[in-house]
Amino acid sequence: MMEGLSTEEAGKRLKQHGYNELPAEKSRNLWQIAIEVVKEPMFILLLAGGLLYILLGNYQEGIILFSSILIIIFITFYQSQKTEHALSALKKLSSPKVLLIRDGIQARVPGREIVPGDIMILNEGDRVAADAIVLDCLNLKMDESLLTGESMAVAKEAKTGDAAHHNKIFNGTLVIQGRGLAEVIATGIATEMGKIGVSLQTITQEETRLQKEMKVLVRNLFIIGALISVGIVFAFYFTRGHFIQSLLNGIAASIAILPEEFPVVLTVFLALGSWRLSKKNVLTRKDAAIEALGATTVLCADKTGTITQNKMEIAAIYNGSELFYKNTFSEKQGHLSELMTAASRASAQDSVDPMEKAIDHAYKTVFLYGDDDYRLIKEYPLSRELLAMTRVTENEENIISVSAKGAPEAIFKLCDIQGSQLDACMSVVRQMGDEGYRVIAVANAPTGGNELPEKQHHFNFNFLGLIALEDPIRPEVPAAVQQCKDAGIRLIMITGDFPATARSIATQIGLEPSGKLVTGAELEEMSEEDLRKEIPHINIFARVVPDQKLRIVQALKANNEIVAMTGDGVNDAPALKAAHIGIAMGNKGTDVAREASSMVLLDDNFASIVAAIRSGRRIFDNLQKAMTYIMAIHIPIIGLTLLPAFFPGLPLLLMPLHIVFMELIIDPICSVAFESEQEEKNIMKRPPRATDHKFFGTGRILNSIFEGAMLLFMVLVVYFLSLQEHHTEGEVRAIAFSSLVIGNVFLILTNLSKTRSFASIITGRNWAAILMLSVALLMLFIMIALPAMQRVFSLEFPGYKHFLSAVIAAGSMLVVLEAIKYTRFKRHIAWLKKNEAGL
Repeated sequence: MMEGLSTEEAGKRLKQHGYNELPAEKSRNLWQIAIEVVKEPMFILLLAGGLLYILLGNYQEGIILFSSILIIIFITFYQSQKTEHALSALKKLSSPKVLLIRDGIQARVPGREIVPGDIMILNEGDRVAADAIVLDCLNLKMDESLLTGESMAVAKEAKTGDAAHHNKIFNGTLVIQGRGLAEVIATGIATEMGKIGVSLQTITQEETRLQKEMKVLVRNLFIIGALISVGIVFAFYFTRGHFIQSLLNGIAASIAILPEEFPVVLTVFLALGSWRLSKKNVLTRKDAAIEALGATTVLCADKTGTITQNKMEIAAIYNGSELFYKNTFSEKQGHLSELMTAASRASAQDSVDPMEKAIDHAYKTVFLYGDDDYRLIKEYPLSRELLAMTRVTENEENIISVSAKGAPEAIFKLCDIQGSQLDACMSVVRQMGDEGYRVIAVANAPTGGNELPEKQHHFNFNFLGLIALEDPIRPEVPAAVQQCKDAGIRLIMITGDFPATARSIATQIGLEPSGKLVTGAELEEMSEEDLRKEIPHINIFARVVPDQKLRIVQALKANNEIVAMTGDGVNDAPALKAAHIGIAMGNKGTDVAREASSMVLLDDNFASIVAAIRSGRRIFDNLQKAMTYIMAIHIPIIGLTLLPAFFPGLPLLLMPLHIVFMELIIDPICSVAFESEQEEKNIMKRPPRATDHKFFGTGRILNSIFEGAMLLFMVLVVYFLSLQEHHTEGEVRAIAFSSLVIGNVFLILTNLSKTRSFASIITGRNWAAILMLSVALLMLFIMIALPAMQRVFSLEFPGYKHFLSAVIAAGSMLVVLEAIKYTRFKRHIAWLKKNEAGL
């Protein structure tokens, strides 16, 4: 037996080479997140305002301002940590121990502690933890689908010298048959899997359209706000004096102009969106992907493990005279019993080989033959010279059977099939191949005496038939593909398998049959420009390699497509990271794929992708409505802040604390109402939003300005009515501020849906909206009614009847806005009917 490394030598090499781990993105700590948040201009203003209040001795106001920043930091940190913990748990599940030879004895060692020079013992079912050279083996077969994308097993043999590189086994691959010994030659980032992981570091992910638009908008508003604020500081100073108070009013104006709620609301939406997606078994690693989901125009799906189940299943059987498909197996048991018995006995018991597991499953559950008790007498293994294997078995009645299975050509040779019979069999083999099946042949033979021959060629075999196997599609895929079609999303299947297999799978899932198929060799000959021109007509890529998957994604992005890429293997990782939305499989996926992805499917369910896209559309719609409302509510806040600067005789209506209360407390709380609103009708029947569609389009901005101007006009009417009734400054502020808050609530009610009336909140059971709006009104009541809160917010209680004007004015505004929404909806319906009629 080989001695292997000593424990001492292994420890030295571990220090030299490091742990056997792949590169991973580092999670952000609380301090890093805090620095990112505080760098934003609006939070700098909040810090400045809080500091000025502290210097003026108004500690309550200063503490409230500082607390609002801490809340945002902790929301961001909590969501980040929750996602990283979930991903870490997935990673631990996929890090098993490895059986090695150390100090001349077998020992199980954590996979992260193996080093070059270690001798690994390979058995069926083992996941290889490093790249290695096979030193000795018996009938060793590897599943390399996670690395290559091909579901067919790869046979390995021990070689030495120059041919050794042909018999490498790779990190992440699976032993599906046989056993062996292998010497570790590379670990961690030095493995083939690790090299792909390192290459991911060079791929940068683009910002989403919303992130880009928000940056531009906040930058422009920051410049405008800075100019206006400087003007307000001087206007207040020259009309009222007191420079520090003028500076505070300038900061208040800046806070009113800057949409500092945007990051708060965006954080709330994305955090709650991530939570909702997790309920559908979709883990969100990068929140920005949620926004991109609703705009997805192309879904690139890896075939193996994503569209298919990454396992083998018997699809058809040819018994030498007739071809039977799987839906007729139960009816034709009598015609297939001898063939299936031979196929079962030619397979190892409790095998992890996908092909042999499929045969065993069909033998026991489809044909209902039950357990076949026998003992193995001798096995003739598969070799490169003859791609067939024979097993000699003996049952309880001491009857000896000789059963063989293997490549059709090899079995035909063993059975000495010639002439018309060979032509007929080859015709069936070609037919099965054209349908994308993997084909094996089965035969049996009499023992011919007590002594067994040295080679399987010496048996007198009888040909029994052919078995066609397939990697079956996931049952939920066809319906999900149809939903993608209805939603205007194009599906492209990418695989390392053969074209015939790819076309067969495409037909089964309902992929557009008129689409073009391009192989990896053809893709290699295309220039980037040619690929960009051709890719709109291609829906299947077959026999591709990892670099080509990345090219496909980049070509789609160059055509202004919003690309979602699904996959589970290491070969998918570069494309996963380059895509706008990379979606990895959680159960069968590799660590590299999960690290590179934006989202992880915890149940590996293809239908969850469509559910995630549906949720993405709803989240985007509701986020757009929430942001539109926030822009609208800024108009009255800005107007009421500027008014006293140009009319010195008017009392101050809004102070910095009132503005912070409106923008960082009531607005985010009320935004939960938008997040919880149900989706609009036919959300998955409309095409993805256009790539040039702006989140903050001119029409939307003008609509926000109009609604905000209506609310400002309403508040000013109440404000001046209160002044005419000779209320004190504190009472006027209380009445006008109440009209602003109530009008704010009504503005939310009318903006919750583009097609439904405000009454639908109750009938639609948006309990979050009802609760949040009730909380907002309750907080207003507490501010006005409690003396302690009155002092904090500089308010005085004028009596309940004086708030009637605020309620009537806000209700009038709601009626007008609802009438406008109803008119727009009717026009939209009429336009749709004209289009349907072809007018």
